[in-house]
Amino acid sequence: MGTVVLYKSMSLDGVVAGPDVSAEHAMGRGGMRLHEWMFTDRPDPRDKEVVAAMNASVGAVVLGKRTFDVGLPHWEDTPYPVPTFVPTREARDELVMKSASFTFVTDGIDAALKAAQEAAGDKDVVVMGARTGRRFLRDGLLDELQINLVPVVLGAGTRLFDDLGHIELERTDVIASEEVTHLRFRVVK
Repeated sequence: MGTVVLYKSMSLDGVVAGPDVSAEHAMGRGGMRLHEWMFTDRPDPRDKEVVAAMNASVGAVVLGKRTFDVGLPHWEDTPYPVPTFVPTREARDELVMKSASFTFVTDGIDAALKAAQEAAGDKDVVVMGARTGRRFLRDGLLDELQINLVPVVLGAGTRLFDDLGHIELERTDVIASEEVTHLRFRVVK
């Protein structure tokens, strides 16, 4: 079985999405600044290596419902080309896309994780969405956390670590480029 991991680009003040997240501004106002390092015309080779490793490790995704709602119009596909599970109270049929499908799980976050782990096999399950990521951290369901720390202070928006209580992390990797510092942690259980 693979690792359950949360990848998040974050500002120095802990913001992972700018204020006013909406279908028009899926990352909130100013939130795209957190992801510029991935979309630059001349990416740093270290950043390219991090993205390639993230993409190669993914076997399935658990995606928060709000992230699905605001992200789908921009992605027009699953966020990774793997099965994607959306915990929700709203029963829906499977949504088949170009590269994979969205499965809507109404039995809770544990059921969504179990389905994703079965689909991923020995590859990783990636958790997407700030609320869903917080829930996985709070409930002890996350194995690893990768923070892509961007040198900017957004001042407002969605913070990843609010209201979590005490969680111990062990740093396992640091890769720094001019645009971002990639910090990998194991969640101590």
